[in-house]
Amino acid sequence: MKTEKTFIIIKPDGVQRSLIGEIIQRLERTGLKLVAVKMIVPDENFIEKHYTIDPEWKGTVGEKTIKSYREKGLKPPYDDPHKVGNIVLGNLKKFMTSGPVIAMVLQGLHAVKLVRKLVGGTEPFASDVGTIRGDFVLDSYQLADIDGRAIRNLVHASGSIEEANKEIALWFKPEEIINYRLIQERILYDVNLDEILE
Repeated sequence: MKTEKTFIIIKPDGVQRSLIGEIIQRLERTGLKLVAVKMIVPDENFIEKHYTIDPEWKGTVGEKTIKSYREKGLKPPYDDPHKVGNIVLGNLKKFMTSGPVIAMVLQGLHAVKLVRKLVGGTEPFASDVGTIRGDFVLDSYQLADIDGRAIRNLVHASGSIEEANKEIALWFKPEEIINYRLIQERILYDVNLDEILE
């Protein structure tokens, strides 16, 4: 459990708004350890591989988008979830290749769920105050749909351990993930705190 890993991307809007340090600081302050990081400008094929690691992703995101349209009393562009998923993917490919991104691997207890909690909900407008998206972004699905673009929500965070493992393998070679110790791990994980006093 102490070595659970999760995958995070600071998206182009986070890089352009100079929030890299703030985002990493918030993640590290919980006790999570940064074990891999790099800046790249991905191409569209790579972004498609990332979002379709789960073969069900297009259908799932299409269903969520259709549901969201209907809840707002709006007509979705299509009733077919895969067609809607293709639109979402097209918008994401354009957005995620528009500039550099920061790809990271964080390690620690409950890493996947903890990062999801810190990041907040996918829609910044509906995210809680105190989360990264809730504190730094005002974008909404409604505005993104009107503009015909991907939502600007600063960060991607893996949704499960399985997804994190697949995303990490896509973005990083094994030798790019560094195995090292932090002094604070003794405080976080040592059962008795018996190595503090000399």
